[in-house]
Amino acid sequence: MSSHVYKHIELTGSSTTSIEDAVSGAIAKASLSVRNIHWFEVVETRGHVENGKVAHWQVTIKVGFTLED
Repeated sequence: MSSHVYKHIELTGSSTTSIEDAVSGAIAKASLSVRNIHWFEVVETRGHVENGKVAHWQVTIKVGFTLED
């Protein structure tokens, strides 16, 4: 069995649509420059309100990826 060493970074994504869209957007952007992403953990969820309605979702996540040999 091979062992893995993981490193994690913290990202914050935002969306006018949903929490899921904010997470997906952050992971998609990170995937452009970070290889081997395997997991994420939601650390914080926030929102921005305008005129009594949710205008933006903001989600901070930890993203884990394996280090290459």
